[in-house]
Amino acid sequence: MLAFEVLRAVDERDAYANLVLPPLLRKARQKGDFDGRDAALATELVYGTLRRQGTYDAVIAACVDRPLREVDPPVLDVLSLGVHQLLGTRIPSHAAVSASVELARVVLGDGRAKFVNAVLRKVAQHDLDGWLERVAPPYDEDPEEHLAVVHSHPRWVVSALWDSLGGGRAGVEELLAADNERPEVTLVARPGRATAEEIRDALDDEAALPGRWSPYAVRLSEGGEPGAIDAVREGRAGVQDEGSQLVALALANAPLEGPDQKWLDGCAGPGGKAALLAGLAAERGAVLLAAEKQPHRAGLVARALAGNPGPYQVIAADGLRPPWRPGSFDRVLMDVPCTGLGALRRRPEARWRRRPDDLDDFAPLQRGLLRTALESVRVGGVVAYVTCSPHLAETRAVVDDALKQNDGSAELLDARPQLAGVPALGDGPDVQLWPHLHGTDAMYLALIRRTG
Repeated sequence: MLAFEVLRAVDERDAYANLVLPPLLRKARQKGDFDGRDAALATELVYGTLRRQGTYDAVIAACVDRPLREVDPPVLDVLSLGVHQLLGTRIPSHAAVSASVELARVVLGDGRAKFVNAVLRKVAQHDLDGWLERVAPPYDEDPEEHLAVVHSHPRWVVSALWDSLGGGRAGVEELLAADNERPEVTLVARPGRATAEEIRDALDDEAALPGRWSPYAVRLSEGGEPGAIDAVREGRAGVQDEGSQLVALALANAPLEGPDQKWLDGCAGPGGKAALLAGLAAERGAVLLAAEKQPHRAGLVARALAGNPGPYQVIAADGLRPPWRPGSFDRVLMDVPCTGLGALRRRPEARWRRRPDDLDDFAPLQRGLLRTALESVRVGGVVAYVTCSPHLAETRAVVDDALKQNDGSAELLDARPQLAGVPALGDGPDVQLWPHLHGTDAMYLALIRRTG
């Protein structure tokens, strides 16, 4: 029932599962309705169903006598949960069908429960590989559609990721498969407030591992609960993907010409990168200004930075109409809004929600924010253009346009030396991280120096 409630919230309210599920789990635990195994199963049902939605839709479509769009969304959610139990878990077929039919009877009524029963019994006749042979076109006939069905991504996303990654079939299949894996929970120890060693020492050896690349990262073992860790509860550490840590560290470590006193995070919400930068700035006697357009998100930034050992300021300000003077800062981070195609492991529903037209909507904002960043940094200072998307229209195209418009007054730096020890960074000078190569979200980074 709980998993069904989350799927309905995702469908009806465009909610994100990672925001809806945790409070429902806490409420169920407080009532005594759930133990750890129940919570783990509910989590698997929610995220597994959302990640595999495209594949499961193709299977269900082959088992019903009407177009899928004519199946009521609540019925489709029950069917999808049932199909995931049948094809994506080790739950016995009879138990998966029985539980799904009972759920349908409770939330949909007896008539629809019979429909669910009939469809799931058809699904149960084959395993996942058997169904993929039936519903996915052969790779040789239509590579992109084959990959879209097998790995449950919209075709346009498959095409975009393949263009950005380059290479042949093996690489893109590894990337798409990685998007369907549950990501590790990674913590960041905020400089001056906690250390990675301190956090690991407070946990069992098997419960926490060092970060792969960031000295501030701690990776929790499967099932680790961040809220149970003292440093997280006290705000001295936070949950932050290691890729997000790396791009902030790259800006902080980039070589400057001249003073290093004033830093800016121009799109700071919800505050993860700003908190890391604020701690690093404090260690060097610098000051961070964290700006966020939405007041409620600026409040989240302020909460993340509370307790920082050095001075900082958080303001609600539109990055397209900045209140600060041009040339005011030595280092500027501009982590621009984007389609989020780099974080599909964490927000699997985003792949079904986004459309190619969204790229056109984001383009003016991304270019405008990078223009602000380049205007805000002084000559000799450095800008980090960052986005959680590997789509070329949101990464290199934006940076290339900015460099052309600045007509020689900005130059692209090689970002790779600032990610020391991280392999497979490509030919540079910009950097694209990948889930299957680096274990991170697909963060993009370009470092740009203002030259005139």
